[in-house]
Amino acid sequence: MLSMDLEKQRGRHAALAIAAVVVIVGIPLWWRTTETYRAWLPMSQIRELDSLRLSLTVEVEVVFAQGTLTPDQQKKLPLNQVREQDHNVDTETDLKYRYETKYRTATIMEEDALNQPSAAEADTSLHILSESACGSVVVYVLPESSTLLPEGVRVYVGLKRTALVKFGLRAGEGLNEVLSAIDAEVEPVVQTMSFGHQDIIAALSNRIRLAKVSKESLVDSMRAFKSSPGYEITFSLLNPSPQSHKVQWDIEGAVQQYIQPLLDKMAAVSNFSVDSQILYYAVLGVNPRFDKTALAYTLSADSLAHVINPVEARLGSNAASSNPVLNFLLYVPDPQHSPLFIRDHRGQGVSSNAFHSPRWGGIMVYNVNDMYDKDTSFPVDLNIDMSKVMGVFLAQLRLLLGVQQVHPPKGFELQGPGSAGVADWELDRLLWSRSVENVATASATITSLSQLLDEIGNIVINDNIAQQVLSAVTSIQAAIAELEAGNLAFALQYSREAILASECAFFDPSLLHLLYFPDDQKFAIYIPLFLPMCVPILLSLLKIVSEVRQKRAEKRAKKE
Repeated sequence: MLSMDLEKQRGRHAALAIAAVVVIVGIPLWWRTTETYRAWLPMSQIRELDSLRLSLTVEVEVVFAQGTLTPDQQKKLPLNQVREQDHNVDTETDLKYRYETKYRTATIMEEDALNQPSAAEADTSLHILSESACGSVVVYVLPESSTLLPEGVRVYVGLKRTALVKFGLRAGEGLNEVLSAIDAEVEPVVQTMSFGHQDIIAALSNRIRLAKVSKESLVDSMRAFKSSPGYEITFSLLNPSPQSHKVQWDIEGAVQQYIQPLLDKMAAVSNFSVDSQILYYAVLGVNPRFDKTALAYTLSADSLAHVINPVEARLGSNAASSNPVLNFLLYVPDPQHSPLFIRDHRGQGVSSNAFHSPRWGGIMVYNVNDMYDKDTSFPVDLNIDMSKVMGVFLAQLRLLLGVQQVHPPKGFELQGPGSAGVADWELDRLLWSRSVENVATASATITSLSQLLDEIGNIVINDNIAQQVLSAVTSIQAAIAELEAGNLAFALQYSREAILASECAFFDPSLLHLLYFPDDQKFAIYIPLFLPMCVPILLSLLKIVSEVRQKRAEKRAKKE
């Protein structure tokens, strides 16, 4: 009897020990080894990005030339003023434009520069004296008697960040009245050379309603490619009749002369790679119509949309790169369809004989029928005039990269970019838009990722993703701070880092490993493993509890 009691007691102790091991060691160990790893994320900082508050600061310097201020007014300079504009876009987006203006008189060397024969020479001389910071604007105020600007021109904007403005002397007014009057003249100049409200609204189009974007700004934003770390530019020569035309083009020299200066100046925005190819027997997907009155073949504006798809199949793509591709096609019609001209929606001929497709590229038709006689024997050796071709492609490239067409007020004269491809102030306009667009896109990407991770608990968050998210949030905050400080170059750099880190985190393939692993599959896996082990333990525990209750009942009965 004693041995049986000892055996039962030993069995109870063994059952309790096994249960204790399972509860204290087994379950925590199983939980720890099977839990979904989720690294820490700065959720509070991410939630702050839902409400975007941007402050853009522009440094403006107004320089008065001799003859624009009285001696008493000049004594009160230099002077600094700050002007702010607040814009509530919607409940989650606010904009503030801060213009820090410094007023001063021109130096002797600047006066000498303003005495140049032409405004273009004065602009060059002023740039040599001092180079303005990226994103800043310098306005030189000239007297009405100045002959530097042509007749009818009150504002001249050069290649750099300098503008010349005519302004009459106001001897009977105080300095404050004069500055108020000149501010009204300077404001449209600053908006032309830096950014306008609609430009910034268009850059925020991915997080606000399109109804708030003007039609013109929306068209510009829809035409240009979205901001990207890099772009692939491909120039293609399409020769549908190589048995008739032996076409030669110096594309390498043309790119170096016409395209590379633009790409060099835009290196701060993105990375670019350029390649070229010649495609033989490549024809357009549309049959041109013969116009008897013009004795030429024509392509109507309605048919241009059907030209791209058949040609695009022959272009190929760079599978090793995920960057957007900008295609520029030069089409040389065969003798049976020459000459070939493009007509606009009004039926009028297009002077460039070219067209562009938003976020794709451009096509130019190059007629060569006038380069040889009808009696000439084929094939004919032909050389392409690259200056004519690259002038068209350069204009299309500017539009596709986001260099917007500026429509200044009456009385403005804007100097063309020339061989540089883009003026400094045009580049600044692009940098403002790209910086704001990158910040808006990166913040939207990070907030979307955080919402996804909150809703689906099965997604693994490894340390690499957490690091990318933290880097994106830090870069967004730094870009916003640099925009507020007016450091446009640094703002663009941080915004590029933000969008790269946010996209790396959002599209990380490790996020999908356990995304489609529902709870019923977990039960199907764990029940066959734990049920055979848990049933004996539970039965033993129930038996122990029953015996303990029975003994307590017997002791209670004996006492009574």
